[in-house]
Amino acid sequence: MRKIVVAIGGSSGSIYAKVLLDKLATFDQKSLKVGVVMSDNAKFNWKYELDNEDYANYPFDFYGKMDFMAPFASGSAKYDTMIVCPCSMGIMGRIATGISNDLTTRAADVILKERRRLILLPRDTPYSLIHINNMKLITEAGGIICPACPSFYSKPKDFEALAATVIDRVIDLAGFELDSYRWGEES
Repeated sequence: MRKIVVAIGGSSGSIYAKVLLDKLATFDQKSLKVGVVMSDNAKFNWKYELDNEDYANYPFDFYGKMDFMAPFASGSAKYDTMIVCPCSMGIMGRIATGISNDLTTRAADVILKERRRLILLPRDTPYSLIHINNMKLITEAGGIICPACPSFYSKPKDFEALAATVIDRVIDLAGFELDSYRWGEES
């Protein structure tokens, strides 16, 4: 069974989190366990940007932002992948410096110390040198920085399809099989 943590940060970009949860919900839930943690700002931004609170309707286990009893707060629970989507620069800075002051940063710390897969999707631009240095630290520690930069060669028809160009890449990075647009291949 694959175990994955999805942390939804408070920066703008709720569409990315929605598309990620939508795609994860299509996988066989008997072979995939998904734990979700959302910041207060993530919930606010979801409602503001997407005009709903549908995050509560997914078939996943949701944990409070300070719930250090969540299974993925410990390496012994063997969650193999963590995706922070979107990842604010504040979350990134705390992960880069090992500050585990909430469940998101504790889980990221656990994933890195256990040498498992951590994928961060920063959406902010431009980057300051502090941001770039934090990305460097996380990359050196084994994390993957995957900026939320959509591609256009698949000719996405709407915002969700545009966001999926990023999320499909993230799902690939997480090691899942996904039928998606591939450059140079007939679709």
